Amino acid sequence: MARRVYLHIGAPKTGSTYVQNVLWSNQQVLEDAGILLPSSAVAHDQAMADLRQARWRDTDVYWTWDRLAEKAGTWSGDVIISNEGLGAATTEQATRAVESLQPAEVHIIVAGRDLWRTFPSFWQQSIRARSGWRFGAFMGAVEQGKAETFWENHTALRMLRRWGDLVPAERRHLVTVPPPGAPRDLLWHRFAGIMGIPDGLCELAEPTSNPSLGAAEIELLRRVNLALGDSYPLRTPYQKVVHRHLVDSVLKQRANELKFGVGLDRAEWVMELAEQQIKELQDYPCQIVGDLDELRPTKMKQTGTPDDLDDSQLLQVAIETIVGMLGHAESLSEQPDDHKEKVFARLKNRAAGGVKRRLRLATRRDE
Repeated sequence: MARRVYLHIGAPKTGSTYVQNVLWSNQQVLEDAGILLPSSAVAHDQAMADLRQARWRDTDVYWTWDRLAEKAGTWSGDVIISNEGLGAATTEQATRAVESLQPAEVHIIVAGRDLWRTFPSFWQQSIRARSGWRFGAFMGAVEQGKAETFWENHTALRMLRRWGDLVPAERRHLVTVPPPGAPRDLLWHRFAGIMGIPDGLCELAEPTSNPSLGAAEIELLRRVNLALGDSYPLRTPYQKVVHRHLVDSVLKQRANELKFGVGLDRAEWVMELAEQQIKELQDYPCQIVGDLDELRPTKMKQTGTPDDLDDSQLLQVAIETIVGMLGHAESLSEQPDDHKEKVFARLKNRAAGGVKRRLRLATRRDE
């Protein structure tokens, strides 16, 4: 039976990719120290989709939430489960998740980021998840109180109320995302301190993240989503085709120089929302790691939006993207004949590693 289970549930675009990269790249080191990351990042993602019964999930995947919880329960030390999509679970789904991990001591970890950066990040993530609405339409919906999905899935307080209320106050943890310019490893150290990972145990590679696309690139993707119609309606096929061949291989590789954001005309409104958010979190009983002042926007600059782009600008980006995709296609066609053999060898090595880990676990139990 696990001693403690740390559930890192989100929100998206709060440095979760960086934290998860450190965790997974040090998976064996952590396991040797008595901290288990069960299976793989893909398993956590599949289990999240199963728990939420998301309409875009693939129903024939191996990893369900119950399977992941069962694996966590076989460990005698601490367990970490991390997926930023968990925060969007309903109260009923969150209750099921926490109960499935008991009698282990369950901890809930939520990350919060200032709204000035969160609004455009949320919209971009929705486009990269196959949405087709314009940025202006999204911001208008927020202003009119018609964007409950944003508040439910991307703000710390809503997540804490659904998940944190299920555990004692001392097991609720809010990590504030440091402001621009802060040392990147500061966020890692905040997470590591909660999860009991000693300083120096994990190797911190050059920080990586889930880079944002520029205004032209994300607008191009939005229009591609609309043109796809009913093609690739499920998450995995969309990721395997659109993300692999367009987003990851081409759009992310561009300079993405034309940034976009909320706009100074909404700065006062965003600041008022931030002050309200800070006040509500001050009143919520939880452990704050960082400083709630970091949820107050800074360096608010005037920017345009993807809606401002004209067709000639997008045409040029589309042509350059097609050229990039041709190069990507050529690189795939030039893979050596032994590519499949190399893939098979990697899978074989992973399987052997899994056997070794199970043997070590069995030895520990016998001791």
